[in-house]
Amino acid sequence: MSNDGLLFEPFTLAGLTLRNRLVRSATFEKRADEDGRATDAILRLYEELAEGGVGLIITGSALVHPSGRALRRMLSIHSNIFIDGLARLAEGVHRKGGLVAVQLGHGGRQCPPLMLGGAEPLAPSAVYDPSTKATPRAMTDREIWDMVDAFGEAAWRARAAGFDAVQVHGAHGYLVSSFLSPHTNRRDDYWGGDEQRRFHFVEEVFTAVRSAVGREFPVLIKLNADDLLPGGLKPPESVRIALGLEAMGLDAVEVSGGMRESKVTALREGIKSPHEEAYFRKESRLFKEDLSIPVILTGGMRTRAVMEDVLAKGEADLIGMSRPLIREPRLPAEMAASGKDADCISCNKCKRFSRISEVKCLEAERARPPE
Repeated sequence: MSNDGLLFEPFTLAGLTLRNRLVRSATFEKRADEDGRATDAILRLYEELAEGGVGLIITGSALVHPSGRALRRMLSIHSNIFIDGLARLAEGVHRKGGLVAVQLGHGGRQCPPLMLGGAEPLAPSAVYDPSTKATPRAMTDREIWDMVDAFGEAAWRARAAGFDAVQVHGAHGYLVSSFLSPHTNRRDDYWGGDEQRRFHFVEEVFTAVRSAVGREFPVLIKLNADDLLPGGLKPPESVRIALGLEAMGLDAVEVSGGMRESKVTALREGIKSPHEEAYFRKESRLFKEDLSIPVILTGGMRTRAVMEDVLAKGEADLIGMSRPLIREPRLPAEMAASGKDADCISCNKCKRFSRISEVKCLEAERARPPE
């Protein structure tokens, strides 16, 4: 198989030399311990991803504050006690020749009260969340500033642990996303009320993160291009958000969309043909038209032909993948060697987080012949 094309060319991202243009988009692992410490199982997973040849690995969302726990056994980065375990993870990836970023996140209104010991989830406004069947509590001004500090402190820990970059999770209806969205942010103060004020939380978070890690350390963000629900964030405003952050020194943006309550989410099922792939490419094209920083397109990528087409047409600079790398952590190397496409059938069984012991491909497990 010829390697003609852009996908397996090296790419420079804020001083990092990626061996190709493939990014492992942040993916929940369910392999941390109950307190959020890195385990041997999670270290093995990330070492296998690095061996598999992906250009950049972004970890599953790491908690910047205990009030942001949306799922059991999430990685945590809200205290210095987690640095040693995270350092082992970064070292393991580097030992296998990879690069790794930590995604910094907080679940916001999408945290089930059960995950918070019965406490109310936190959000910019008290807007009922059908995914948790709970109404969050609107954060006070002091709580918001404390959370800004929590993101900055988490970023410092990521750099101290030896990671190559950080990514702020600003998508999918979680805390940062909920401040950006007019559907979930109905405040009338510094933190909301119009487009400019909805920008303030991500602006302050980015400022805190950049201050903590320095100008030369890569800082990325994942954004919803579209919330995919009535009254939600739409692409024109999302592009303006990215432009505002670019002017502040953002190094790259990953384009996605949807919240848990959206009828169409970021994890679409049953992708069976190339024309169903890359379902945010139109939105990614809008980002590319206005931004100078790299754009990562994630969403339904399965075949090399589609990935190469997206890159050749200038609709993105990098290709993000999640579910295919759950099934095949070594897919990038196999794709480069033989032109292989992903085996993932987008069944979403790997996303049944409460029913499975760890995030893995149940279809591959079912198809495996008995020993």
